[in-house]
Order: sequence, then C-alpha cells, then structure tokens
Amino acid sequence: MALSRRSFSALAGAAALGLALGGSGGPGAPSAYAARSVPTGPPPPPPSADGRRHSVGFDRYSLLIDGRRLVLWSGEMHPFRLPSPALWRDVLQKMRAYGYNAVSVYVAWNYHSPAPGKYDFTGVRDLDLFLRMAAETGLYVILRPGPYINAEVDGGGFPGWLTATEGTARTADPTYLKHVDEWLSHVDAIAARHLFTRGTGTVLLYQIENEYDAHVGEPTGRAYMAHLYKKVRADGIDVPLFHNDKGRNSHWIPGSFDTGGEKRGWLYGFDGYPSPSQTPPDWGYFGSGGKTGGASASPRTPGFMPESGGGWFDPWGGAWSKGKGYAESRRTRDAAYERRFYLTHLANGITVHNVYMAFGGTSWGWLPAPVVYTSYDYGAALDEGRRPTDKLVPMHQIGHMLQRIPDFARLDRADDVKVRGLRTYHLKNPDTGAHVYVLRNDGDQEVSSTLRAAGADLPVTVPARDARLMVTGLSLGRHKVRYSTAQPMLFLDAGRQDVAVFCGRQGDLARVVLEAAEEPLVTRMSQEAAYAYDRGLLRLAVPLGAGGLIGVRVEGDGNDRPLLLLFADEATSMRLWPYDTPSGSLLVHGPALLRTATVRGSTVHLTGDTVGETGLEMWGPRGIDGVTWNGRTVPVSATGSGSLRAGAPLAGVPEVTLPALGGWRTRTENPESGPGFDDSAWKAADRTSSHSTTPVPKGQPVLFADDYGFHYGDVWYRGTFTDSTNVESVSLAYSTGTQGLLMAWLDGEPLGTHRMPVPDNSTIRQGSWSDTAVFPVRGPRRGPGRRVLSVLVRRMQHDQDGAARDTHKAARGLTAVTFTGAAPKVRWRIQGEAAPDPVRGPLNNGGLYGEREGWHLPGFPDRDWELVTFPRAARRQGVTWYRTTFRLAVEQGVDASIGLTLDDDRNRSYRAQIFLNGWNMGQYINDVGPQHTFVLPNGILRTRGTNTLALAVLSEFTTLSGPGQVRLTLLGAAAGGVPVTPLPSLGR
Repeated sequence: MALSRRSFSALAGAAALGLALGGSGGPGAPSAYAARSVPTGPPPPPPSADGRRHSVGFDRYSLLIDGRRLVLWSGEMHPFRLPSPALWRDVLQKMRAYGYNAVSVYVAWNYHSPAPGKYDFTGVRDLDLFLRMAAETGLYVILRPGPYINAEVDGGGFPGWLTATEGTARTADPTYLKHVDEWLSHVDAIAARHLFTRGTGTVLLYQIENEYDAHVGEPTGRAYMAHLYKKVRADGIDVPLFHNDKGRNSHWIPGSFDTGGEKRGWLYGFDGYPSPSQTPPDWGYFGSGGKTGGASASPRTPGFMPESGGGWFDPWGGAWSKGKGYAESRRTRDAAYERRFYLTHLANGITVHNVYMAFGGTSWGWLPAPVVYTSYDYGAALDEGRRPTDKLVPMHQIGHMLQRIPDFARLDRADDVKVRGLRTYHLKNPDTGAHVYVLRNDGDQEVSSTLRAAGADLPVTVPARDARLMVTGLSLGRHKVRYSTAQPMLFLDAGRQDVAVFCGRQGDLARVVLEAAEEPLVTRMSQEAAYAYDRGLLRLAVPLGAGGLIGVRVEGDGNDRPLLLLFADEATSMRLWPYDTPSGSLLVHGPALLRTATVRGSTVHLTGDTVGETGLEMWGPRGIDGVTWNGRTVPVSATGSGSLRAGAPLAGVPEVTLPALGGWRTRTENPESGPGFDDSAWKAADRTSSHSTTPVPKGQPVLFADDYGFHYGDVWYRGTFTDSTNVESVSLAYSTGTQGLLMAWLDGEPLGTHRMPVPDNSTIRQGSWSDTAVFPVRGPRRGPGRRVLSVLVRRMQHDQDGAARDTHKAARGLTAVTFTGAAPKVRWRIQGEAAPDPVRGPLNNGGLYGEREGWHLPGFPDRDWELVTFPRAARRQGVTWYRTTFRLAVEQGVDASIGLTLDDDRNRSYRAQIFLNGWNMGQYINDVGPQHTFVLPNGILRTRGTNTLALAVLSEFTTLSGPGQVRLTLLGAAAGGVPVTPLPSLGR
C-alpha cells in the first residue's frame, strides 16, 4: 500500500540520516550520493531558489532529493540557439507545462569568448539570467559546459581563437588545460550561485566533457578527466557530476579515473539515438547486462541517459530528409516513436532521462557546425518557432505521470508476461505492490490481444509501431486501482478531494476498476461514462474522446476523501494543466497553455495562452472562489465536480496580418577585387608556421585565416605580383567547411567560382573539405606590370573534434597558390571580420566589405542606393546587397511567431545571408536547400515597430541570380505569451 507523507518522512529520515548532508558547500562533501533502501513516497516539491539547503543523492533506482525519490524527465534546449532572453522564459514555461521537470543546457565556449582571456556573459549570453529563469519556472537544470560540447556548433563549441594555439585539445596537455581552467572558472562562478544544494538555484547535475571516447584507456585521457573533475569540485560545484558515454561502452564509469579520493560523487550516463526503423533496444533491466549493457555498466547508480534522441539533425541538401527538412525528422520520430522508445527506456530502469532536443532553435550567425544548416529545429517536440507539435502528447502524459505518481521511481523487473503479438515488459514496485506493464507493437499492423493481470484478462490494443502503458495495484491516495487499461497521467490533492487523470487514444474504451469495501456513491459528470459495483469492485468504462473531458466522482466507499476520476483522449489531455502553488495543487482544463498560477487570498491568478475560443475549468485548494486569466477577472461558478468553471469562453487569438515586403534598395560591393583597392591596412600573410593540423605547403606562406585572427565568416585575400606574361593558369588550393566556396578575380576581372560539393549519404559527417580551383589566365590578363589576384573564400565553419584529433584546427581559407607557365613571387594580404559586435557577439559577422562598413545595420544611409523590385534576375560574380524596412503592428498580448521565406528557381546558384536589425539570422543557399524559411525571434524582431532587413547575396556568374520571392510568413500565433523586451540593435 502507498505510504502516507508522515510515515514516509519517518522512514526516509531513518534511512538517510548521516548519508544526506547535502549543501555543506565544501568540495568533497557534496551531498548524499547513496542511501540504503529509501522507500517509495511522495515526490519532492518543484524546485526553486528557496534559500534552503538540500541534499542530492542517488541509489540504483533514482535520484534522491532530500531523501525523496525523483524521476528526472528532462529536455534539452540551448540558450545560444534562441538569441532573445525573454523567449527563454517562454520555452521554459512550455517545457514545465508539458511535463518536463528539468532542462539540460550546453554552454558553448565559443559563444562567450571572442579572444583569449576575454569572456562575455551579458545580453543574449547571460547564463546567470537563464539559470534564474529556470529556477523561477520550477525546473531543475542539468548544466553541460564542456569544455567540448559537440552539439553541431562551430568547432564543437571550441572558440575560434583556440584553433591557433599550441597544445592538443581534449588531452592533459598543459597549454590546453590552462585555457580550459580559465573557461571553467568563469562558468563555474556563475553555476555556483545557482546550485540546488545551496538553495540559491536549481542546478542539480553537472556534466564534464562530452562523449569522450578517444583516450579512454590512455593516461592522458584519465589525467584529463581527473583534472576536470578536481577543477569543478575546487570551484565549489557540489552536485553530482557525470559524463555522457557516446554509446553503451562503459566509458568513464565510477572508479575508472581519479576523483581525488571522493567516493560516490559520480554518475554514469550514456547517450542513445536509435533509428526509428530499428527495434527499441533494452539498455537496462531487460538487456544483455554487463559492461556494454547500458545502465548495467554502473549497477549502483540509476539508469541515466543524458541524451535520448528526440529527433535528428539535417545536413545541407537534406540527404537524410530527402530534401524535406526537419518535417521529415518529426514525421519519422513522431509521438508513436516516443512512446515506443521512451517507455522502453522507462521499463529498463532509466529514471534520469533527457530528450535531445525538446526545443532545437536556430544556429544563427556563424554558429552552425559544417554538418548542419541554419535551422536546428531537430524535429523536436517544440518546433523552431516555439510552437507545440503532436510530439508533445507523450511527453506531456508520461512526464506528469512520472512526477505525480511516485511508484514509477522504484521499479524492479517482475515475472515475464507473454502477450500475443506484443513485446511486454512487466515491472513491480517493491514497496507499494503496484505493477506496471509496457506493451509494445514492433509490427506494421495494429495488434489486439489480452493481458492476463490482476486476476483478469485485460483487453489491449496497440497501433502499429506504437506502445502503451497499463497498471495494476496502483494506489491513488486512499483508493486502490485493481487495474486500468488506460494510462494514468496524474494524481493530485485538490482541496477537499483527490483528482486522478487517465488518458489514451480517441475511441479507446478505458476500463478502470477500483477496490471498494463498500458500495460507493458514484456521480457521473458525463453521461458517456458507465459503471457497476460488484463484490468489492467498482468497474468503470469510459469511451475516450466521446464528450471531451469525462468525469466520474467516487465517494462514500469507506474513504472519507472523494476521488474525482477524469478521462481524456490525446487532444483533451493536452488541455489539462497541473500546477503546484504554496497554497496547494490545482488542475486547469481548457486553455492551450497554462504558464503560471498564483493564489492570493481567495483568488487564483492564471496566465497562459489561447489559440481558439476555449472554456476554462479549475480544480484547486480550498477557499478559492475567484479566477483571473492574464490579469482579467473571469466570472466563474462552482460545479458538482468541485471545480470552478468560467461562465463564458476565453477569447482566442485575434488575426495577425503581415505586410508585403517592398521598397528594396540595392548596391553591389566587393571593391576588394579591383586592382586599385587600398589594402594597406590589411594584415600581411607572411607567416611560415602554424598550429593547424593542415600542413603548410613547402615554399608557401601560411594563408590560413585563423592564424591571422579571422575565425568566422568570409575572408578576403589580395596577392600582388609583377608580370603575368607567361602565366597560363593559377591554382588556388583551399579548405572550408561543408558548402564552402571560392571566387577569384585578376585585376578586377572574374576568373571564376569554385564550390565544394553538396554532401551525400557517404559524406554527411565530413566536416572539412579541401580542393583546388584551377583557373586559366588568358588574353589581356597576361602581360607585364603590377597584377592583383583577389580571392574571396566563404570558409563556412570549423569542424568539430568528436574524435579528439584536433580536427577543429583544420585550415580555413586558402592553403596554397601556384601558377603554371611562370612562378611569380606574390605578396599576400588578408582581411576577415572586423572586431566582434559588442551586442551581437563574435559569431555574427564575417569579412564582407558591407559587413565591415555596416551595410547590415539599422540606420545605415542607403537613400542613394538603387530602388528595385523582386524577383531579381542579375548575372555577376560577387556580392550584392539588398535592404528594406518594414513595420509590424501585432496586438499587445499576442505572441506571433514569424519567419522569412525565400523561394526561387532551384537552378539559380546563389546564396544569401539574412540580417534582421543587424542580427545575422542565417544563410540561404538557393540551389542546395533544404531550408527556405528562417525564424525571426521576437526581441530581435520588433513585432510592434520598424525593422530593417538586409540580404547579402553572393552570386556566381554561371547562372542568373535572385533573390526571387521574399516574404514574411506567420508560423503561428497565440493570445498570451510572455513580455518581450526588444534587444539592442546598434546601428550606424
């Protein structure tokens, strides 16, 4: 039977006394990392910066918070992929509402460090602000600051300047560790202010390094991990630390490296991204066991997946998505995928579970790694425009179940059960006696079968390639469920009654049987529900979805506390919102989203979103008789189910209209290609040695852009020489990330363009591309006198360093220049990006002339530019800029998600950088794709004001160049949202 809160506290106190001393604040005494036989009981309350010391421990079943079991149901988001701090709160509130109780975040070194010794944690890089928001929202934080993070970002998160330094990264090399220590000192100083153990924040777990599998068996690898561990502890981080094994390899399990004598402060975690086409693997109780069995590699710590695939990234050209982009990832890894794989993880004892990604966001500016384009939507449950998708259904239902029904935090494998046509997992809670069944259909046809459980034959139907969860013997407060064919979603104390929610597919017949010593009084809130009492059992049958939310109230069965049972199909469950307040728990039904709930006196103040017109009903603590919604009083009346119901529907979102884009002005650039351009202020490219992994060709100067301090975006070269009389051709060797290109001019006349190939299935993961462009030199270009060879390289991004081979140090830009017919001596100068933008950061700009001169900025004087209309059909080699302004007037209190869409003839070879109010929102490659719509985040986008849009178009001479159609696109809208402060958009 379930333990009361009082009896649980007594047992837990006896078990954990002397073991749970968390919050001592000193390295080496970081909390209770193990406990003996902590029983099942009430879960911990939602986390906050409450000023109290807390213990954080664990055993083989779960994490332990102040001696209470916690199933961590986390989702990944990256603040650096949403450059609008106000919208961080929007995403965090949505994650909490949809069932997550934690957020996992990478912290990208390159995002915060423009140069050695320089760090910036302000504005869109304000980590302190993000951690405060997470605590205010009621989410635990899993912090992952690397120093290497991978994450499909430039250099795997390493700053550009690190490519030009001595030392081998991701080893115990002292030069590298010096830089690492400096980075971690800055991050840890912020993290230490937000540790859950101290009551000053909600940082619960901390990861060191990332999928580090290169030097596992070598002294340098062990020394490196030990150094990171001791450094983090010395910085005052006293929560459990962990690493994410790249697979089920038992890499970095407890005891595998030196932790300075500290015992049990380390968790083993492993990542998993199973393909939707494969059978869900068993990485725990039901698996192969041993060192490569997943959770079995660390039998004294809970099953932990720091990254459980919630989608997949898409490369330039969309080879994996067949050119369909992230919609295809969302289709193949849909809600059914989540149920199949995540319920399988749960059945295997994975109770620390982080979905990568919950919200993918945007790899804006020069942030993306070579393997991805601008969008990092990832096919996540919240799309790039922050809109909910159908993938949130299982996250919502499972997440709230795990948070509010404590039996799931301590499950053992039980006797095997066979169900025809279904893979069946049977588990049991040793304290409460509850049984859990996960039934999975791996076939292509729906299966209807029978589960023998709780002394009955229970009908079960599972759609093709889907799964479901059923329970028997589950206690709901003072009531006990003999069995249920519908999944329990939540249970809470709401004033004078308990409330339980069961959910399933529309059209399913939910059968719930309650044990009742006496015949209870049953009140049906909906006529669709049927019930019967016989020999101590109350049998309920409810057709899900037949009438929206269906309620049945049970009282007087020997219990002095009524139980309200609510039944919801998938659509209805997505409008049920539990929320905990200091005054008690409440449940809201109706709106598209519940963001916050605050009880003041006898009134509960709700904030949230609506899309269409909707009702509002709330069950809550005693004494509540008033409701407000987004600051406005809502007339309500009491109902027979114990709720307060609005007398009139809440309004939906008003229409959002967007203007057509016009008034374009244009100007061509690349004066650097002309022989008379003054490059005297450029850096001389005359070095003879480099720390790059790319060899310097014999007899050639170093031409690698990073060696001259140019780390992001385009780079220009100008080579001056005398006499080209006998020159027959010039060969330009260069190295870039995916989809890099090179353009060359001799004395201002185009020689041609060369570009790297579009990746196919065999080269998707290739991060560095090298080739040689050979251009003939003919006619008037051959002769005596001064000659200027000008070269523009779109270098794209640095490779990641997943294998710890310093691949992020591969050269970017020109690598060698040779001639046939003659060998003139060339003096080279190089120019890349200007000093980092003080607001937008180092990844915003490259080295185009227009960028260096501020053509992308608001307020730039463009009245003398030529006025043009779209579509365009120009033919030239080089860069052309287009600028316009537009004004939006979205109503106050409306959250409109808006994108910019570009379309043109696929045969036209050009690309465009998109600048909104000076912020580089990404790169469009017309003949490659697959991305055509670019999200414009509110805050950068002024939804109530004037915006400046600039396109820097890089076109080849071989085809006509656009842009073609350029338009604003409404991605979605809701009434509500969060207050958004416009970001500084420094202009000219």
